[in-house]
Amino acid sequence: MPEIPNPPAAPRSAVPARICWLPALMLLLGCVLLARAAQAQTPSPLAEWQYSAGVPLMKLYRPKLPRWQIDLGVGTSVEPLYVGAQRYRVMGGPTVDIRYRDRFFASSGDGIGANVLRGRNWRMGVALTYNLGRRAADYASHLHGLGNISPAPVAKLFADYVISKRFPLVLRADIRRDLGGVDGWVGDVGAYMPMPGSSKRFFWFAGPTASFADANYMNGWFGVTRAQSARSAYAPYKADAGLRSFGFGVSSVWFFRRHWFLNADVAVEQLVGSAARSPITESATNGVVDVTVAYQF
Repeated sequence: MPEIPNPPAAPRSAVPARICWLPALMLLLGCVLLARAAQAQTPSPLAEWQYSAGVPLMKLYRPKLPRWQIDLGVGTSVEPLYVGAQRYRVMGGPTVDIRYRDRFFASSGDGIGANVLRGRNWRMGVALTYNLGRRAADYASHLHGLGNISPAPVAKLFADYVISKRFPLVLRADIRRDLGGVDGWVGDVGAYMPMPGSSKRFFWFAGPTASFADANYMNGWFGVTRAQSARSAYAPYKADAGLRSFGFGVSSVWFFRRHWFLNADVAVEQLVGSAARSPITESATNGVVDVTVAYQF
């Protein structure tokens, strides 16, 4: 494999050491949580590994990481109104990705968190992200009577493991819990690696993912209660816990100037089982495309 250059989260210069990481991250907390942009955490066909693609590889190719890694940009995304919808929407806004050493991060995609345990080719951590929920008014003709799914913070545990520098396959697993909204658990397992043709100015990653969820999560997004049935045209429906979907994603980065880069993500997700059979699901196959232009400090 060719030498993998720094992914977007790894800048070529650092902020002066006298800046304290904690005040800076707290200052950006509001911006991160309000960044309803291309990488918002509302359930999306985008794979979890695509929010931090390449980050676990940095220490293998650059053992001495800079103190600060900062990317600021603007992005846009085309994605379904909700998982299983036929209609799509365009979202846009600021993107933020700030990392302090290999310890703390604040990102509009990854959330706010810390790598609690880490080694040269692995890391385990916790993060707080967000879920924008689902508004029936956004698709009244199809969601009438089902009510809203409220926005909620999401707690996440995650782990990444890189096989080796010679074979840079990244294995990814995470589990997330909505702290409100549907009050459910959902988790993902996935893998990705740098693809042939990557260079110092352009590099790309690709890989599969699978998603699992408990009964609360499945019924919150795909089920129909008796009360909802009475208010809508749908018969009661109970969704089962288990495999929710599988998918495939591609993420790419192109440095068209020394500090400026273009990040593009594409993903396709296939709902399976009771999620695919739900009367709320119009299309079991969903896709997403997002594009971000950012500056790397």
